Amino acid sequence: MAAATQGLVQTAETNPHVPKRTTVKALVESPALMSIPSNYSYTRYPNESDASDPDETLPTIDFSLLTSRDPLQRSKVIQDLNKACQDWGFFMLVNHGVPESLMKAVVDVCKEFFNLPMEEKMKFADKDIWKPIRFGTGVDVKVEKFYFWRDFIKVFVHPQFHFLNEPKGFSEVSGEYCKRTREVARELLQGISEALGLEENYIEKAMDLESGFQLFAANLYPPCPQPELAMGIPAHTDHGLLTFLIENEIGGLQIEHNGKWFHVNPLPNSFLVNTADHLQVLSNGKYKSIRHRAVVNNKDTRISIAVPHGPSLDTVVSPAPKLVESESRPAAYMPMKYKDYLNLQLDGKPCLDHIQLTFT
Repeated sequence: MAAATQGLVQTAETNPHVPKRTTVKALVESPALMSIPSNYSYTRYPNESDASDPDETLPTIDFSLLTSRDPLQRSKVIQDLNKACQDWGFFMLVNHGVPESLMKAVVDVCKEFFNLPMEEKMKFADKDIWKPIRFGTGVDVKVEKFYFWRDFIKVFVHPQFHFLNEPKGFSEVSGEYCKRTREVARELLQGISEALGLEENYIEKAMDLESGFQLFAANLYPPCPQPELAMGIPAHTDHGLLTFLIENEIGGLQIEHNGKWFHVNPLPNSFLVNTADHLQVLSNGKYKSIRHRAVVNNKDTRISIAVPHGPSLDTVVSPAPKLVESESRPAAYMPMKYKDYLNLQLDGKPCLDHIQLTFT
């Protein structure tokens, strides 16, 4: 049995009689698994230290104040939003109006999907990032030489809604969840527009949010026999403007702040929101796209659902002209169409590095 287990994660070159890949879930469920295969072992880079609990309270934004009719309350929360985006690139969003029952339902139905037979999930396996429904496990070895300790499903949900028919209710529950998060994101981006000193609807119009690209990404991180050697997702930033994340009650998200890594322990019924690459570009670097990662444990299965909200795929994103002019500093990023930016993911290099301008 041990030999068969190892065979599932070998390449075709080492054993042509076994599948090239398996899901991490199937690997974990093998009774012979005592240690992780070598191609799942991750070596941290020098700047990727162990995480600790934060010395200060993580920023919390009360969404109900942002939609308040009281101008003083709204002004105060916009200041808090500006500080959170500038200092942390991350905040917990509370009182957002998305029902807790819906948030729980979408986590539950994702769990049902990951519990489907492997052959059902593998029908959607593909390396093409432009497939509107894509199941995957680990990572393409052309980009990295190791595999992540996760399985995932990624679905394009806006401006066109795609989804799976199985399990029952997956499409309906996820569709409603994505609709509600999209509404919250657009309201948040209005507040961020004001926080940047722009017109309230600047981001909505400039980024063509009516046709904005929204992605639904569910991740499964099974228990790992050697969590200190594996990584759910290594340190990275997100494309788009804002990413909303929820999880089951198992932690694993870590964020980088002032060069140190911190655990994130979310408040109940909150969204974990991080600023992403295209908000950094639009703000001309005032807001930073936060680096974050997902770690694994040896006891519990973690499920997380990340929903990035971006411009329309045809939008050319560049620093807002008003910010470049008012701050008397040159544009720090070259303009690029959002779709072209997403294609940069294929070479494994941080995408922002491709468009950042240097001045001598």
